[in-house]
Amino acid sequence: MRGTETVKAPAGAAPLSPGRTDATSGSNADLRKIAAMHRAVHHVVALALPRVVAFDLAIPAQIFGGPGAPDGYRFTLCAPVPGPVATTTGFDLVAPHGLEALAEADTVVVPGYLPLTRPPREVTDALRAAAARGARTVSVCTGAFTLAAAGLLDGRRATTHWMDADELARRHPEVDVDADVLYTDQAPVLTSAGFTAGIDLCLHLVREDHGAEAAAGLARRLVVPAHREGGQAQYLHRAMPAPGTGMAPVCDWALERLHEPLTVADLARRAAVSPRTFARRFTDETGTTPLRWLTAQRLHKARSLLETTDLPVEDIARLCGLDTATNLRLHLARDAGTTPTGYRRAFRGRSPRGRVSR
Repeated sequence: MRGTETVKAPAGAAPLSPGRTDATSGSNADLRKIAAMHRAVHHVVALALPRVVAFDLAIPAQIFGGPGAPDGYRFTLCAPVPGPVATTTGFDLVAPHGLEALAEADTVVVPGYLPLTRPPREVTDALRAAAARGARTVSVCTGAFTLAAAGLLDGRRATTHWMDADELARRHPEVDVDADVLYTDQAPVLTSAGFTAGIDLCLHLVREDHGAEAAAGLARRLVVPAHREGGQAQYLHRAMPAPGTGMAPVCDWALERLHEPLTVADLARRAAVSPRTFARRFTDETGTTPLRWLTAQRLHKARSLLETTDLPVEDIARLCGLDTATNLRLHLARDAGTTPTGYRRAFRGRSPRGRVSR
């Protein structure tokens, strides 16, 4: 393993030292595991352009090449020219490979960079060649400008950091720019908004490749949300009303009664206004609708109970006002991409008394 090129060996397999293929490097079973892994390896190549955003580059490096990454990924760093690459944060990094690495990529990730200069012809040519060969192409933040310059976003929905979305649309009118989402999946081309949205997108890729439980386990290790839908807004003005505003007392009242079958009409009566007026004022203050807010609070409580208690799923559903275990499963699948059992396993390992509810 090299610092900028890592291969995740199968769990439980003894490491195979460079240059050693004899039986002394591990058991026959281990060698068979390693051979199978190499046959199924998924090669992720990150392309660092000059003045790359180090945070954006660290995301795929950690998720596909760092500790805890699912088995079968191989991560490689390349640049237009091998050698030092300047970052936006005042230090250089060293890319051991040039554009030839893209010829072997199963997934190409282009992190953000500044300023937003047009990439060289050889870069866009290499990206087009990789895409034509069938590689999945991914951008984080302003990396979308390079995919667009290569023509890979033509006729596709794409996103970037909301502050740069207008510029992307101006330069590339053939791209359907959506500034209001975390990421887009127009397989085999995917784009993300800024910074942490890149984490969401890379976890989405892990979920696609290895399943929801693998993505949830990795998210737990990284201490980030297990799943945020790509269509979720890049930012909301407020998730909760500011203290002292008209909606704050109603929200506090509702949070104490999540176990009850509350409706938007109930909240409106508490606020002493009509449901229509309540919905309008609530959205103005929170950036979301009353029903979405109420559902989100119920799910937040359910996830907390799954993480911290050994209660059966049926009881958790009732305590959160979701009524049935079926409803909880449906909402959790939509919100976190997993089941209550899978969520509890990923975030708690096992229940306090060794029993996982189903």
